[in-house]
Amino acid sequence: MLQKTNRLTLVEQVAHQLEALIESGNWEVGKRIPPEPELMEQLAVSRNTLREAIRALTHAGLLTTRQGDGTYVSASSALGPMLQKRISRTDALETLEVRQALEREAAYLAAQRRSEQDLLDMRRCLEERQAAIHDRNDEGYAYWDVRFHMAVVAAAGNRLLQDLYSHITEGMRAAVLEVYGLNNSDYFEHTHELLYQAIADQHAEKAVEAVQLYINESKKHL
Repeated sequence: MLQKTNRLTLVEQVAHQLEALIESGNWEVGKRIPPEPELMEQLAVSRNTLREAIRALTHAGLLTTRQGDGTYVSASSALGPMLQKRISRTDALETLEVRQALEREAAYLAAQRRSEQDLLDMRRCLEERQAAIHDRNDEGYAYWDVRFHMAVVAAAGNRLLQDLYSHITEGMRAAVLEVYGLNNSDYFEHTHELLYQAIADQHAEKAVEAVQLYINESKKHL
C-alpha cells in the first residue's frame, strides 16, 4: 500500500516506496507501472519529484522507460542488474567457480527437501534436453540444461539462493552454447542423470559428488 510522504528527502522516500513495491512482487518484472497521475495522487508528490525517483530506480536497473509506452519493471531487486554487469566482465572460470559453490549447496539441500513435484520438474527438463540433443537443437539444449539446474536450485527451498542463482543463468546459457555444446552432451547427460537420481534417492552426498563431476568436466572445456 502506498503512503503519503513528508517533505524530508522526498525523492529518496518515493524511490524507497516504489522499490519496496518491486521487491515485494506487487509490481512484477515485465509489467508496466501505474501512470504518473495515479502515482502522484497516491504519493501526494509533484510530477518532478516522482520523475526524479523513477530516474533513480532506472539508473539502478530496476525500471526501464519506453518512449511513448510508459515505464516497466526490469528487475526484482538492484542486486540483479549489478550482478549481471559484474558477470559480463568476469571470465568463464570465475563464473564456473561461483556455479560450483552455489550448485553443490543447492544439490545437497535439494536431496533433503525435494518434493515429488520438484522431481517431475527436473525429469521434464532432462527429457526436453534429451529431445533437443536428438534434434541437434543447440538453443533448445542450452535452454533446458539451464532450466534443469534452476529446477534443482528451486528444490533446495532457499529463496535467497534461488534469487542469486537466477542472475547467472544468462551467462550459463551462453557457456553451454559456446563452450560445451552438443558435441559433449553424452558425458553431461550421464552426470545430470546421476544428480537427478541422487536427489530422488535423497542421498545428499552423492548429489554433491555428481555436481562436482560435471563441474570438473566443464573446466576441461574452458
